[in-house]
Amino acid sequence: MTQQQALVIGAGFGGLALAIRLQAGGYHTTLLEKRDKPGGRAYVYEDKGFIFDAGPTVITDPSALEELFTLAGRHLSDYVKLLPVSPFYRLCWEDAPSFDYVNDQQELERQIAERNPKDVEGYKRFLDYSKAVYEEGYIKLGAVPFLSFRDMVKAGPQLARLQAWRSVYAMVSRFIEDEHLRQVFSFHSLLVGGNPFVTSSIYTLIHALEREGGVWFPRGGTGALIQGMVKLFEDLGGKLELDAEVANIETQNDRISGVTLQDGRHFATDMLASNADVIHTYAHLLGKHPRGVSHGKALKKKRYSMSLFVIYFGLDMPSNNLQHHTICLGARYKELIDEIFNADTLAEDFSLYLHSPCVTDPSLAPPGSSAYYVLRRCLIWAPHPLTGKPRGRSIVIASSTTWKSIIFPGCESIW
Repeated sequence: MTQQQALVIGAGFGGLALAIRLQAGGYHTTLLEKRDKPGGRAYVYEDKGFIFDAGPTVITDPSALEELFTLAGRHLSDYVKLLPVSPFYRLCWEDAPSFDYVNDQQELERQIAERNPKDVEGYKRFLDYSKAVYEEGYIKLGAVPFLSFRDMVKAGPQLARLQAWRSVYAMVSRFIEDEHLRQVFSFHSLLVGGNPFVTSSIYTLIHALEREGGVWFPRGGTGALIQGMVKLFEDLGGKLELDAEVANIETQNDRISGVTLQDGRHFATDMLASNADVIHTYAHLLGKHPRGVSHGKALKKKRYSMSLFVIYFGLDMPSNNLQHHTICLGARYKELIDEIFNADTLAEDFSLYLHSPCVTDPSLAPPGSSAYYVLRRCLIWAPHPLTGKPRGRSIVIASSTTWKSIIFPGCESIW
């Protein structure tokens, strides 16, 4: 019996994970990646001995990775070493002491009590609620696809018990009074592009997920995890094609039959999955098929999430007095987020996220040096090419001497 052929477009985390599962399941799988190396959003830049992860840096559920390697008959630890990160995050404000968000109940309660003693009991209740959401929304519903309104109706009773109609911030505020602590326990939805004042309170499960599984970082950077997944895929017999940009998904008798690359190469297949941008997949790769044309137009009318601008830089000094993840929040929280998501102007103030991986893994920079990236979430508006309606794009930011004095005391010019 001829082994069935499978194609996966895009070697990001999702594409790699699916390709591994297909190859482990007995399909002859080819993974097509248009760039010069795998990773997708988790691309890696290297310069003068510095290693910069381009995108994701937080691993909150290592059991999902362990499951992937186990189903392939391997051990995660044989491919990559995960290092614990503590504190998970340090949150800073100009008008209040910093808060180290750690996986230590006693230390969390101590810091909370310093701000508002009544919030200690409130936090305990919030943690119980977050655990309940984690159990229902992640363990039970996490693998359930909501592909139609009927699917949502079926899950209605569970979602109602979770009070999913409330926002993340509104739910946190039910338990916690102090405004800075409300920010500590509501910012997580921003990590996945969600407005905490609008996004469903189901996303409070992230807090319980972190408390349950910890926060981790791969030795060698997120790119080392990508390389470990690629090695696993190839050890199983899978084939990775780099510099392989797909020009068109081909169909025959209304079924996908293969792809043609920009360089003219053709790959036939029995099945195909795309981990590329969903709008690009339908509007361009499937642009010669009626389904691609219609669905592509529909998707382009959707509202975009916020963008962000990232600066990568290295310093010829170690990461002293820093934590791996530092979040610098401005004087405005709700107002700034509202501007980012809803206004047609760029806010003059901003909040920052600083990634300092050498705190956990000094190998990402030359000896005595340290690598970083700093990002700002932002949204400016430009007309959509089809609808004429505004949509989000990212824009460069200016540095702030105020924030520099908080992040790097005494440092007046870091970028």
